[in-house]
Parts: sequence; C-alpha cells; structure tokens
Amino acid sequence: MFLQTIDILGTIAFAISGVSIAMDKKMDAFGVLIIAFVTSVGGGTVRDVLIGITPVSWMTDITYVYVIFGATIFTVIFRQKINYLRTSLFLFDTIGIGLYTVVGIERGLAAGLHPIICIALGTMTACFGGVIRDILCNEIPVIFRKEIYATACILGGITYFILGQFPIPDNIIFMAAGSIVITVRLVAVKFKISLPSLYKNEEPI
Repeated sequence: MFLQTIDILGTIAFAISGVSIAMDKKMDAFGVLIIAFVTSVGGGTVRDVLIGITPVSWMTDITYVYVIFGATIFTVIFRQKINYLRTSLFLFDTIGIGLYTVVGIERGLAAGLHPIICIALGTMTACFGGVIRDILCNEIPVIFRKEIYATACILGGITYFILGQFPIPDNIIFMAAGSIVITVRLVAVKFKISLPSLYKNEEPI
C-alpha cells in the first residue's frame, strides 16, 4: 500500500509536469492528455516491459488512469496559479523523479534482480517518461544535457541500498532515498552544478 501511494504521488507530479509543458507548447486538449500520460507512465512502461510484466502496471490498475485524468484537469483549471510559481514545473518534475526512482528499485527487487540493475531500473522509471515527453515536445531531453538528473537518481539508488544494510524501517529507507534524489537535483540547480561538457571548445551545432 505504501509503495502504491508513492507510485500514485509520482504519477500526479509527472502528470502536472507534462500538462504544463504541453500547454506551454500550445497543444490541443488531446495533445495535453497524451503528454500527461507518456510523462506519467512512460518510464514505468519501459521498466515493466524490460522485466517481463505484461500487461504493464497502469493497464491492470485503472486507478492510474483516473489519477492522470484528474491531475490533467486540475492543472488545466489552475494553470494560472501554477504558472505564477515559475519553479512549479521544475519542482513537480523533481518530486516525480525522486518518487519514481524508489518505485523502480522496488520493482527490480521484487523481480529478484541485482542491486546495480535495480538502480538502473529506478533511473529508467524516473527519467524515461520525461525523455519521451521532451522528444514529443521537440526538446532535447534533460537527461541528455549537462544537468544533474539521472545522476541524482543513481545517488538516490545507492543510498537506498546503503541504508538497507542497517536495521531501518523500509518506509524510512524509501523516503530517505527519494529525498536524496530531490535534494541533489535541487542543490545542483540552485548552485548551477552540472556534469562536465565534452565540447567546451567547440561551437554548438
């Protein structure tokens, strides 16, 4: 139940993120809904396919569909208030990757996979919905830029397994690992920390 709650919270955060970007791109109602869906469930779909869960999670639990519809309608109605806080899109996206990283790791563990593979699955779950969203919106995905994004997910995944070596309740481990992802991402943006570029002396194409 706790894991499903985290999953739904991540779904809401990513749906709001997707709707905000789609509306900034002046998409119609159908386009906005599609972007909300792919942002919310894209990473989890890739994860489930890789570990052989079919039908994928959101197809077997209609709750996720209702949540995405609800979050989409909420964001459209209160868009002006959400846009008033210009950091809101970034915050919802950051919260989403923190929550989805933990969910992906848990799914990997349930499938009996190695911790390194679980961290990779957590990162995919957190990032691939945003990748699909950005591609559909004709943007270079954040994960492929210098920003600290996937790196934050990896650090959160490492934290998860380190804390798992101690007698700490699972719920605390979940929240701590997710918080690490969110904190690293926030700190990196706040202080403009980024990964080194391979093209410092070259003109952009």
